[in-house]
Amino acid sequence: MEGKEEDVRLGANKFSERQPIGTAAQGAGDDKDYKEPPPAPLFEPGELKSWSFYRAGIAEFVATFLFLYITILTVMGVSKSTSKCATVGIQGIAWSFGGMIFALVYCTAGISGGHINPAVTFGLFLARKLSLTRAIFYIIMQCLGAICGAGVVKGFQQGLYMGNGGGANVVAPGYTKGDGLGAEIVGTFVLVYTVFSATDAKRNARDSHVPILAPLPIGFAVFLVHLATIPITGTGINPARSLGAAIIYNRDHAWSDHWIFWVGPFIGAALAAIYHQVIIRAIPFKSRS
Repeated sequence: MEGKEEDVRLGANKFSERQPIGTAAQGAGDDKDYKEPPPAPLFEPGELKSWSFYRAGIAEFVATFLFLYITILTVMGVSKSTSKCATVGIQGIAWSFGGMIFALVYCTAGISGGHINPAVTFGLFLARKLSLTRAIFYIIMQCLGAICGAGVVKGFQQGLYMGNGGGANVVAPGYTKGDGLGAEIVGTFVLVYTVFSATDAKRNARDSHVPILAPLPIGFAVFLVHLATIPITGTGINPARSLGAAIIYNRDHAWSDHWIFWVGPFIGAALAAIYHQVIIRAIPFKSRS
């Protein structure tokens, strides 16, 4: 028992909860028990010559393709039923989105970081976690994967797809565009803030289980946001997902609200990046030299 108490005492002293804040945190790096990754450069031309760069882009394409394929197919399955009690319902749709993100982040985190979402990529870029070169490449591959995923679903069931909205995101009747924009901002903030927290360098160093479990809270955040915002916008929080469905469905009402599903997620991602990096962690934004 004495040995256990000694371990607790030593652990408490080693990992004190009293952390420096503001500018003090920026100069207190010498005694850290973890190493903060250096900020990525804005441009890194050398990446274009690396196979790992293109492999990561391919991983993002395939992951977003599978994400759209499974989730839009689930939406179509719910839409075609005359009785919602005979389908998985909104909860099942939310689980399909959250569950796929959990599985795909787990599969691709070691290759590309498992973004599968331009808003996540944008937030991580603002936090200097990846270069502009890689961020643009990821977003292009994510959008292409989403278009292909939605296209395959339409190819399987074209009549059902076109007759039930094609999984496209629109602001539901009874809500204003401002309501939809607000829902997308807050929903994306929840997701991107969870991503930052789940991949935090300090937590990874101090809690060995965190890197293994990181996909779980990210997927669960997606699930919860879908439960809350499916009735409002169908839940975008992922511009690639919204773009893929809009392009394949291609109806005027899908395009009239489409700007909301880019502006909202990007604002939410930026707010989450600022909150985590500046307020929570007080990490200085110094480039590599």
